[in-house]
Amino acid sequence: MKRNDYDASDMPSVLLAAWHEGNADVPYWLLKYYAELGMNELDVMLIIHVMAFKQKEGKDFPTLEELQSRMSVSQEKVIAALQRLMKGGMLAIDEEADPVTGVHGEKYNWRPLMERLAVCRLEELQRDADVQPTQQERSDIFTIFENEFGRPLTPMELESITNWIDRDGYPEELILAGLKEAVFAGKVHFRYIDRILLEWSRNRIKTVEQAKEYAQRFRSGR
Repeated sequence: MKRNDYDASDMPSVLLAAWHEGNADVPYWLLKYYAELGMNELDVMLIIHVMAFKQKEGKDFPTLEELQSRMSVSQEKVIAALQRLMKGGMLAIDEEADPVTGVHGEKYNWRPLMERLAVCRLEELQRDADVQPTQQERSDIFTIFENEFGRPLTPMELESITNWIDRDGYPEELILAGLKEAVFAGKVHFRYIDRILLEWSRNRIKTVEQAKEYAQRFRSGR
């Protein structure tokens, strides 16, 4: 049999490889709340392509031609959608200098969208609890993290925090306790904080007081 002959028995492994190599992360909240933010399907598809270019090809600022080539609409409609997203505070274009060459370049920044989606999620949770939070309360945990990191959080870091709250069900005060523990250990990065929270969850740590006791026992044991 020739090398390129079709073999049905290879199909499962081929599909699995294609899934792993071609999978791009799309925020679930984007799919859930885009209509609430006044976005249409073209806006969402454009955002997804911008994210995919960054994740799979390392392109921070794909050209209009590249974006349009993967969509079924004209370049004029792509431009109109980009303008609509930027005007609506969903997407921004940042300028930064390459640390090595010093050459200035541009990149798409969808952090504003992630912040808006996080607010939508928190508002839904508060509606379920029949409590209406203020905008300041919603952004407190992000602000605390940014103060500790000494820089603005990336969209993926914002999504990590919201996933801890929504997907994993960690109380905000416990997440902040995990942040403090990471600062104390001198390992202020998200993977370490995630490991802390996971360890606490496995040991049925639900409150800040329990977390403090567990940390003290761990240090005493070491």
